[in-house]
Amino acid sequence: MSKFEQLYTEYLPKLELYTTTITKVHGKNHPEVFQVHDLFVEMTNKNNAGENLTSHFKQLREITRDYEIPDDVCETFEGTYQMLSELDATYSVEV
Repeated sequence: MSKFEQLYTEYLPKLELYTTTITKVHGKNHPEVFQVHDLFVEMTNKNNAGENLTSHFKQLREITRDYEIPDDVCETFEGTYQMLSELDATYSVEV
């Protein structure tokens, strides 16, 4: 199992919950989190089917300004971006 697959398996349950949670809590002030959630759902479907995720990570980097964490967010938001960033970095090295 690759490092990406290990991290993906570990982070998947949290990210499924966290990407939904941050839309509810921070969506008003940070509407980009809705796109983050939608992209994550797409990525999950594609990864389960074995498809390439490079373009999805590129879109995530653009939407999040390279996973920049705003000053006015909670630990869940911060954790979401950190996990996505780590998955992105690991995926990019392995592809």
